[in-house]
Amino acid sequence: MRAHDICKAAVPVLTVRPTMALRVAQFNILGRRMAGTMWFHYARDFLPKYFANSCRGLRRASCYHSFTRLAAKCVADYRSRRLAMKLNLPLDVARLHEETPLVPSEHLSEHLGAEVFLKMDCWQRPGSFKIRGIGRTVGLAVAAGAQHVVTSSGGNAGLAAAYAAKRLGVPATVVLPSTTPAAVHERLRRYGAEVVVHGDVWDEADVRAQQLVEELKGSYVHPFDQPSTWEGHASLVEELARQLPRPPDAIVTCVGGGGLLMGILQGLSAAGWLDTTRVVFGETQGASSMSQSLAAGELVTLPSIDSVAKSLGAKRVSRAAFDRCVELGPARVLPAVTTDAAAVAACLKLAEHHRALVEPACGAALAAVTERSAALAGCRTVVVEVCGGAIVDVPSLNAWARDLGL
Repeated sequence: MRAHDICKAAVPVLTVRPTMALRVAQFNILGRRMAGTMWFHYARDFLPKYFANSCRGLRRASCYHSFTRLAAKCVADYRSRRLAMKLNLPLDVARLHEETPLVPSEHLSEHLGAEVFLKMDCWQRPGSFKIRGIGRTVGLAVAAGAQHVVTSSGGNAGLAAAYAAKRLGVPATVVLPSTTPAAVHERLRRYGAEVVVHGDVWDEADVRAQQLVEELKGSYVHPFDQPSTWEGHASLVEELARQLPRPPDAIVTCVGGGGLLMGILQGLSAAGWLDTTRVVFGETQGASSMSQSLAAGELVTLPSIDSVAKSLGAKRVSRAAFDRCVELGPARVLPAVTTDAAAVAACLKLAEHHRALVEPACGAALAAVTERSAALAGCRTVVVEVCGGAIVDVPSLNAWARDLGL
């Protein structure tokens, strides 16, 4: 059967205007058929046009965009199926992350004088973007025969690894520094992970994790410095390419160890946006290892992490991320260093205007907009990666605000 025949069979010609529910039902039938065929491009190219025409009488632009997003999900499901077949994994192993919404922010747009969108990765199931890359790395490890995964984390990477391991049916051990909140310990245990506490910062916890890899004969999952993890994080830009009509002028993110930054840069390269979209990375002053390294022209190791943004707490960033930033130069990758107070204030603004709770590390990225960073000068369209809120709660956010005089 030809692809066009599939379309005709799945979507009958209607002589009366259908209800919205019927349109959704028709789309779901077609999507299920196409997701398993080589004609997935019909879902991408044909369906948005079809539904745009058929819904024109309803005068509802949201209808068209809803079906466009559903068509994009159909394509993503096909790619997951293809990856699962390639790795000989179950379908749900191939992509453990969700495609997250891209939300326009009227408040931030008015404040910055540019169109600002929020990529809501704080709504991933484990609570942060980390499941994109960590999920891929754990999946590849299991496909290679791993029977146990070990990682170190300030919180988010550990939650992603524990969630992925649970989904894939293997045990996980997560080594945390002593500064990680107790609530994260509980969530990790609910995912079935063994929790080990070692050291005061992530770097010290990571040393113990690598020792445990040898003792447990497990597979080591680095929280940010692993090519498979960067590849997983690149899916963020792949989604943006489906969600935006044109490349944004800037993507704003935060930098801890550099894994998310590397993934975004790889995604920009794959999408052909590297020459048009700059990347602005936010850091707080007490955890600014990347900006200090770029200023010095060499990797800098911080003596300590002196910031409430604990998940930015890598005293030394990835060598690969640093080298890539140097290679691209300051025209394409720009720092936006802020204070703890500005980062927490940005978190409070997000909670007020978008009803989303995120941690100060994410606030460091948001602060580039709320503080009108010079790195965003001249931008008309800005995407902010709202990276996570897994290790924050209302009492913690209120306590930080109170301590910082907000």
